[in-house]
Amino acid sequence: MLTALTCLFSVVFVNGYAIGNGEVQYVHENNQNGEFGLRNSTRATNVNTFYNVIAQDGADPWVYKHADGWYYFTRTTGGDVRIWRSRTFTSIDAGDSRVVWRSPNSGAACRAVWAPEMHYIQSRWYIYFAATTCDDVNENHRMFVIENTNSDPFVGSFAWKGQITDATNKWAIDGTVLELPSSQLYFIWSGWQGNINERQILYIAQMSNPWTISSARVEIARPTYAWETNHKPYINEGPQVTIRNGIISLVYSASGSWTNEYCLGLITASVNSDLMKASSWQKRANPIFRSGNSIYGPGHQSFTKSPDNREDWIIYHSARYSGSGWTRQVRAQKFTWNADSTPNLGSPANPNTPIHIPSGDQLRDRYEAEHARLLNGPFAHAHPSASNGLKVGYIDYPDSIVEFTVHCAQAGSYVIVIRNGNGSAGNARATHWLSINNGNQMEISIVYSGWDMWGTSMVRATLKQGANTITFKKGTNYAEIDFIDVFLDA
Repeated sequence: MLTALTCLFSVVFVNGYAIGNGEVQYVHENNQNGEFGLRNSTRATNVNTFYNVIAQDGADPWVYKHADGWYYFTRTTGGDVRIWRSRTFTSIDAGDSRVVWRSPNSGAACRAVWAPEMHYIQSRWYIYFAATTCDDVNENHRMFVIENTNSDPFVGSFAWKGQITDATNKWAIDGTVLELPSSQLYFIWSGWQGNINERQILYIAQMSNPWTISSARVEIARPTYAWETNHKPYINEGPQVTIRNGIISLVYSASGSWTNEYCLGLITASVNSDLMKASSWQKRANPIFRSGNSIYGPGHQSFTKSPDNREDWIIYHSARYSGSGWTRQVRAQKFTWNADSTPNLGSPANPNTPIHIPSGDQLRDRYEAEHARLLNGPFAHAHPSASNGLKVGYIDYPDSIVEFTVHCAQAGSYVIVIRNGNGSAGNARATHWLSINNGNQMEISIVYSGWDMWGTSMVRATLKQGANTITFKKGTNYAEIDFIDVFLDA
C-alpha cells in the first residue's frame, strides 16, 4: 500500500507578491534585486515516480532486502568495505552508513578493494570482496570474507575470516554465493586460468561453510561470442544468480568494463542438475541487457524485491556519460520474467522519463526548481530533459540563491532527493551549499556528468512541523537544479 506524505509545497516570494495556491504566473523579468519568481504558487505535486539514478557515483552495486524490512547496500569504495541501509532502495544513498572493514595497509588484502557483496547465510552476515596486495598489482587480486554473528549488521563487528580460494589460488574477483533450496552452498567467481591477464572465466566450486571452498573449481563459462571478445582482455565477470521455478539464472557482465559495449549475458542451469558439471550450464548466444536510451555500459548488477515483495528489480551501474568508462553511477528498474523463468530485463530505462516507484514504496512531493525563490542570478529556462520542461541554472555567484518552502504536517526525519546536473569545465566536481531553516550549511556534492545529463544528490534532514525553508547557494564550480523530492524517512 502506498504511503501518503505529510509535506505541502509553497513558494516564498517577496516585494509584495502573495503566497497562495493559485495558478502559476511567471514574472518574466528580474526585479532590481535580481529576483525571478512567481506571483502565486501551487502545492507540490504528489508523485509516485522517480528519475532513475539512485546513486550519482559508484560501481558494483549490491542490494539485499532482508527479512527485517531493511535494504542493505554496498558498492566499491576502493579502500574499505562500507554498508548502507534504508527502508527504500530508491533513496539508499541517503541511508545510514557504516564502515565495517578497513585496509590494514599490510598483507594480501591491502589495496584496490572491489565489488563487496553482503549475504545472510545460516543466520550470520558475510561480506565477500576482492583486494590486492600493498603493491596494488592487479595480478595479486584474490577473494576475502568477513563475518558478523549479530542479527543486525550495524551492531558489533565483522570478524576477519581470511581468503576464500580453491587449491589453485589463482587471480579471483567478483565472488558470489549460490545457496540452493537444499542449503548446499556454491561459490561462483571470475578468475584466470593461469597467471596472465588474457581472459576472465567464470568458475564454480562447492563450499563446506560460508568461508571455505571444499572442491576443485570447475569452469562454467568463458568469453567466446563476438560481443564478449570485442575488447582485450576478454571478460566474463560479475556473476549474480536468481532462482525461479527451479531454473538458476546466472547473469554476468561481459566485454570491456571500461567501454560502452559492457553488457549483461545469461547462463542457465536446473537446480536438479549436477552444478559441478560444465555441461549443466547453458550460455545464451546474445546479451540480455546492453546500452540503450543514452545509457552506456550497463553491468555488474544485483537483484532485489520491491518493499511489498510484489516486484522484481535490477540494480546496476552504468557509465555516467558516453565513453566515461569506469566513471559510473547506479540505476534501478523493474524487470519481468520470460516464459522459461529467466529474467526479461528489457532495455535501460530512458533517463529523462520518470518511472514508477517500487510497489509499496513511499510517495513523494516534487517541488520544481522553477517555482522556487530565485535571487542574484539564477533563472528558469527551458530544456526537454527537465522534469517539467524547465530547469534552474546560472547559480553562478556566491550570493546566488534557490530557496524552497516546504510545509510539513509533522516533524520528523525526511529524505531530500535533488535532481541536479554538473557540466563544469574539466569534468570537475561541483557543490551547492544547503541550509535548512537558516541552520548550518552542508556541502552537497554533484559529480560531473555533463549538462542535462542529470544525476541525484540525496540527504536526510530533520524538518519541523509547519513551514521549512530549504536553501541552496553556489559552492564550487557550476551546477543546475531540476527539482527536489521530499518524503518521510519511514
